[in-house]
Amino acid sequence: MDDRGFNSMNVIPLVDIMLVLLTIVLTTSTFIATGAMPVELPKASKRHEAEKRPQVIDIDKQGNVFLNSRPLVLNEIIAALGPLDRDTPVVIRADRTISLQRFVDVMDTLKNSGFSKVRLQTEVIR
Repeated sequence: MDDRGFNSMNVIPLVDIMLVLLTIVLTTSTFIATGAMPVELPKASKRHEAEKRPQVIDIDKQGNVFLNSRPLVLNEIIAALGPLDRDTPVVIRADRTISLQRFVDVMDTLKNSGFSKVRLQTEVIR
């Protein structure tokens, strides 16, 4: 018997199998992520309401408060948002040069009135 070691190993079949497996994984994950798999959805008795449109509160450089582009006094925010559901999202867009106290006053007013989905809009630095 001749006990010689391998001079080289043929890895082409291994690479072929790995490429096929990679193709299957990528194809399946694409279908799952995009929802391209054909699915017959179950029927419901009524249509659920769409996501609520967020209310936008702006605070300009002078500290003036606006609700959906309408000027308001801080005390009028709750009256203006009164008929809305407390799960309605509220987005605060505040100028970065305003005093922190003005922002805290608006945020505190919203939280005390029961609004739980309050967010602060920021700009992404690139």
